[in-house]
Amino acid sequence: MEKHVFRCVECNEKATELHRDYSNGILKITICIHWKLCVFCLLCEAYLRWSLLPGSEQSSDPADIIRYTKEWEFYGMFGLAALELSAFCSTVLWFIWLVVGRLQGGTVEISLLLRALLLSCYGKVLLIPAVIWEHDYSPLCLGLIKLFVLTSNSQAIRVILNSSRRLSLMAICLGVLSETCVGQACKKLQWSIQDMVKFE
Repeated sequence: MEKHVFRCVECNEKATELHRDYSNGILKITICIHWKLCVFCLLCEAYLRWSLLPGSEQSSDPADIIRYTKEWEFYGMFGLAALELSAFCSTVLWFIWLVVGRLQGGTVEISLLLRALLLSCYGKVLLIPAVIWEHDYSPLCLGLIKLFVLTSNSQAIRVILNSSRRLSLMAICLGVLSETCVGQACKKLQWSIQDMVKFE
């Protein structure tokens, strides 16, 4: 008899259980949450970035066409956050594959490591209080959230690979460097486009 008899309705991966029955009739349905959590964290970060843009206040006039511009600005912030996260994860995975897979001759489960990285970004939900209490976005608070997320990423790598702290920190540092470079490149590209539009 096949051990894996269930499949996830979201990712179609084989699963050993459909749900888990706890005491008092409490059921926990087994589903994939890493992609949902990833999108939710990106939405939080995109909204925070969008709200910090100059003139991002909501328009009181429903017929005001500016609100559509603001909406596209939010989509741009979401795309930028997704691009930076992609650069971060890609660099981390590439570095670990190079060091562990090629240089050390070990095996690396890329899909499992990617899930661990995405799930360890759960600290970004702490941006929600910053969005709700929009009277002040403290740089110290945002820096601590970023540090917490990066620490969780590093710990996830150590647990999945059973590796040293040095390897996980090097992977995270390279990922942050790649993420920062992508963000700066996108900003310079945006400024160049704006300058071209002004000259025209």
